[in-house]
Amino acid sequence: MERNTAGWGSGLLGVIIFSGSLPATRLAVADFTPLFVTSGRAVIAALLGAVVLMALRQARPARSDLLPLGIVSIGVVLGFPLLTGFALQHITAAHSVVFVGLLPLSTAIFGVLRGGERPKPAFWFFSTIGAAAVAGFALYNSGAGSLTGDLLMVASIVLCGLGYAEGAALSRRLGGWQVISWALLLSLPVMIVFAMTTVPANWADIGWRAWSGFAYVSVFSMMLGFVFWYRGLAVGGIAGVGQLQLLQPFLGLLLAGVVLGEPVAWTMIASTVIVILCVAGAKRFS
Repeated sequence: MERNTAGWGSGLLGVIIFSGSLPATRLAVADFTPLFVTSGRAVIAALLGAVVLMALRQARPARSDLLPLGIVSIGVVLGFPLLTGFALQHITAAHSVVFVGLLPLSTAIFGVLRGGERPKPAFWFFSTIGAAAVAGFALYNSGAGSLTGDLLMVASIVLCGLGYAEGAALSRRLGGWQVISWALLLSLPVMIVFAMTTVPANWADIGWRAWSGFAYVSVFSMMLGFVFWYRGLAVGGIAGVGQLQLLQPFLGLLLAGVVLGEPVAWTMIASTVIVILCVAGAKRFS
């Protein structure tokens, strides 16, 4: 019981940190290109991870761990940040955070495929209803949003769910912070090239709000959040703890309204409430 509680507590801290990711990315891509934000944040986080790995004298992962680490890199280091960065050029941060409601379903599916978990049938019923509510919201608001932005968000959620599940399974052997650190280092050569080729032409044009958003996603979203999140998934279970992601839309909507001054429509709030109720039911049978 204590171990399960620790897993949920660690997962909750990860969700709280991740809740600021999309609003912070929205701030960053106002002056930086999405590719520079994606690669730059990965380079900074990788350097932080390298320092910690060397300071604590961590052993290198086994050769059999390289493929799972590569999947984690594609899912959460490259795929999710890059696709959401492009999406946020078409939609608002408030609109995008509702799509996070799909993450528990995506993570649970890959938890079955990659983590060997077997939730009860009722879990899938509630999770599917929640996902349908998010899809209905996107269709209902297609006039105010962007089909391109919505599709990019859906693709990012699929890759993120895969990266979460793969990283959680790997964390049971390597540890949570070790997984994200090694995944970042594995992608470092590619990310350095991307960062160098997308460096802003004039640094003077970068405002402090863009810098603050970039700093947040580099240190908190790309490193510290995963330290708590992967540990939570590994200890408390991928499908179960994954349901905590349903708190993320609420927190994200709040941040989008407070920090960015974006309008938060009643349909966004209603859709998020429906999704959370559905996944709360799914959690009972996870």
